[in-house]
Amino acid sequence: MSAFTFRFRERAVDGPSVSPLRKQHNRVMLQFSLLLLLSLVPPLEAKDTGNTTFTSLPFKMRLPDSVRPLHYDLLIHPNLTFLNFTGSVQIQLEVQQETKHIFLNSKNLHISKALLLGSRHPHLLQLQESEYFEQIAVSSESLMFTRGLHVIQLDFSANLSDTFHGFYKGTYTTRSGEIRALASTQFEPTHARAAFPCFDEPAFKANFSIRVRREPRHISISNMPKLKTVELAGGLLEDHYDVTVKMSTYLVAFIVCDFLSISKRSQHGVEISVYTVPEKISQAEYALNTAVTLLDFYDDYFDIPYPLPKQDLAAIPDFQSGAMENWGLTTYRESGLLFDPERSSTSDKLGITKVIAHELAHQWFGNLVTMQWWNDLWLNEGFAKFMEFVSVNITYPELQVNDYFLEKCFTAMGVDSLSSSHPISTPVENPAQIREMFDDVSYQKGACVLNMLRDFLSPEAFKMGIIRYLKNHSYQNTVNADLWYSLTNICQSDDLDSGRLKADGFCSDSKSRMSASKWYMDDDLNVKAIMDTWTLQEGFPIISVEVKGREVYLKQERYLKGADPAKNSSFLWQVPLTYITSSSSSVQRFLLKNRKDVLYLPAEVEWIKFNVDMRGYYIVHYEAGGWDALIRQLQRNHAVFSGNDRASLIHNIFQLVSIGKVPLNKALSLSLYLRYETEIMPVMQGFSELVPLYKLMEKRDMAALEHQLKSYLVNLFQRLIDAQRWSDEGSVSERMLRNYLLLFACVRRYEPCVRTAQELFQKWKESDGKMRLPADVRLVVYTEGARTEKGWDFLLEKYRQTLYPSEKSQIKAALSYSPLTDKLKWLIERGLEGDILKTHELPSLVISVSKNPKAYKLAWDFLRSNWQKLVKKFDLGSSSISRMVVGVTNQYSTREKLVEVQLFFSSLEQGMGAGLRSVQQALENIEENIRWMEKNVPLLTDWLNSHST
Repeated sequence: MSAFTFRFRERAVDGPSVSPLRKQHNRVMLQFSLLLLLSLVPPLEAKDTGNTTFTSLPFKMRLPDSVRPLHYDLLIHPNLTFLNFTGSVQIQLEVQQETKHIFLNSKNLHISKALLLGSRHPHLLQLQESEYFEQIAVSSESLMFTRGLHVIQLDFSANLSDTFHGFYKGTYTTRSGEIRALASTQFEPTHARAAFPCFDEPAFKANFSIRVRREPRHISISNMPKLKTVELAGGLLEDHYDVTVKMSTYLVAFIVCDFLSISKRSQHGVEISVYTVPEKISQAEYALNTAVTLLDFYDDYFDIPYPLPKQDLAAIPDFQSGAMENWGLTTYRESGLLFDPERSSTSDKLGITKVIAHELAHQWFGNLVTMQWWNDLWLNEGFAKFMEFVSVNITYPELQVNDYFLEKCFTAMGVDSLSSSHPISTPVENPAQIREMFDDVSYQKGACVLNMLRDFLSPEAFKMGIIRYLKNHSYQNTVNADLWYSLTNICQSDDLDSGRLKADGFCSDSKSRMSASKWYMDDDLNVKAIMDTWTLQEGFPIISVEVKGREVYLKQERYLKGADPAKNSSFLWQVPLTYITSSSSSVQRFLLKNRKDVLYLPAEVEWIKFNVDMRGYYIVHYEAGGWDALIRQLQRNHAVFSGNDRASLIHNIFQLVSIGKVPLNKALSLSLYLRYETEIMPVMQGFSELVPLYKLMEKRDMAALEHQLKSYLVNLFQRLIDAQRWSDEGSVSERMLRNYLLLFACVRRYEPCVRTAQELFQKWKESDGKMRLPADVRLVVYTEGARTEKGWDFLLEKYRQTLYPSEKSQIKAALSYSPLTDKLKWLIERGLEGDILKTHELPSLVISVSKNPKAYKLAWDFLRSNWQKLVKKFDLGSSSISRMVVGVTNQYSTREKLVEVQLFFSSLEQGMGAGLRSVQQALENIEENIRWMEKNVPLLTDWLNSHST
């Protein structure tokens, strides 16, 4: 946004005016001391006090960099009776250029006093505020802020937020039905300013001294260890915390609650604790042991000691995000942290392990080294997502985490194939744009291009490069180029790395190693030139391959769904190609730098398979009989290809159908081999490509074709479905596949599955829920039970009663799959109230209902009629809003629905979501569905008719 002069409100800040509400509280609290009285007063609305004048001041979206914070001394006092808080902050500043005004961020805070602290006496400052820019400016008519150090003090108050960001209120219900309150923080990306006035941009790193006032019935937790607790008048306690390391405001955290904790010390001497509501403390042990293992792993892997003396993990009952990496105090949804061996599924264990690995990776990537601005958010999130898989694969190999990495790349490609996608590194300015960066491109695509780069450089060189990056930029901010520089000329780097590199033999044997990993032997390796093509432009390439004898002709173009081919004409990538052939399983490498090129084989081959194990972020089209040869090989002996290779072939060919490169019948012919498939990735990818086809039909009047396709799928996977046992035995991947297969079979009314599920549900219901169901098939049993009114009501009552997050999430999913539309309508509406279903669970519930063929209209109607409330609760541009917009609409495939969606979002004001990227994605998805159906329904009908059994 361009800089322009903005009208703002100016008020003298020599104290607040007294509202009738404040007077009422004063009378009620008269018996308490003045200090306690002030701490309990609810904040005024942000109104002008004194004489109001309107002048002009050049507020801009970004703060000037000529004033930098060095240290914050922050006092915060939440009151959990009145659900408000007061506070005071002293900020030591370095003024680098003389100025009349100091700009900083503030949102929805009533600032009652602003002072410049000096050697003699404090100097009262005037406050000028821009609500639009979420900023204030402090100044004085009688002085200039000269170059050098200054300290300002700001006293403030506000209501605890009733959203899930800033300093917000939360509640939980005990087993006896008592509702208890807590206050917690969620500051990323731009919400620290709603808790205290600050320089709320990631580059303004500073140290923080934090004090928290509380009642004796509560505890407080913050980023650093507690130094002492001081007793105050009126029975209050004040916790003083150690000074933090230098860090960004979005990483500050404090919680006031009545949680309990368990603790353990890591091998490197870090005190690790898990906090949760008292009645759930028995579910904290797995997270504690996992955090110890993973923090020690990262400490060794990065060769940089974790810089804080403690790491707390807190399970927050009301939490919108999956988790948050606040330095020294990571916060999680309860379902992302709490685990019970008897009740939690294998999927729960894998998910909890991954999310802990993700947040602890952030302690280095993001916290120690932070992106300069939110345009490079991927430097935080892409790395954390990538390290999540690296770390868990090494520390918990039994979880088979690598089986699930591929799905992240496919998910990213689904978004990245649209015109509304964006480069990994994208200019952003206002808070809504920043929040939209927390998407599959920053997370999943970021991780996938890092995985491609690791394979390109070799794992050893990549590891050394990222260690170099972290060491060179500790406690600083970075841009893309800093990472690429750190990954270039590894063996010619400075003294920081060379000893370690030579010690493990990497550099001393660099010639032979680089011959295996370097792609153009005679070229200088220019990592920046390669990776700029992947991070500074959106999308990804399709590589067309045509084999003529021993010559392989290669061509690249952008893969783009939609009707505008002009948008892909100028895109060019440097693509690290890998391939195997029918005559050699040895991985060969070739760096494609141009739009077209030719490589030469030592002999003619029957088939060639590119993108080995899908380590590259591109898809491949095999022209001139290339697909036919691969299909023949799959039908003859699919085990020649790895599970990831088989999954990528399934993915690629169906994506090529979408853009008209391959006819649908050829893709369906490839899928026939799946009746003999047993590995989770290719099976799940087969479902991922085929199930959405009948989901489109469920929302149109196409019952005959819909049921024909469903019957084909049941028949295709019947052999594998029949092989499943209703137990928890087997490897992690086998158990997760079992859950999916049996759920699919029962939802499709496959009689053997339905019969067993009904019998188990009846026995479980008769035991009043006390009979133990195998954790990995419990969702299947619940889903069958939720089909009847009595079963649905029984499940809802168990949902209310259980203290196990894993059970809650499974019951919630089962309830949403029910065909009982009146029940679902009631449940969604209660989710908005937050009394039965926690409101942070609402987005996933709405999306789940939108997939329900009996209730999908409910989800869209709910989204439209409650849009204002949802935006207020979840924040414009947040992942919750974006997921609902796309998730609720992405199975529509009629022009009537397209117009309906267009009209609704176009009727919104700009500040209420009209310009959201997710809206553009939703519309593009519907348009793509329409094109697909118009072109392929006749082909699908003919193919199914010729392959019916």
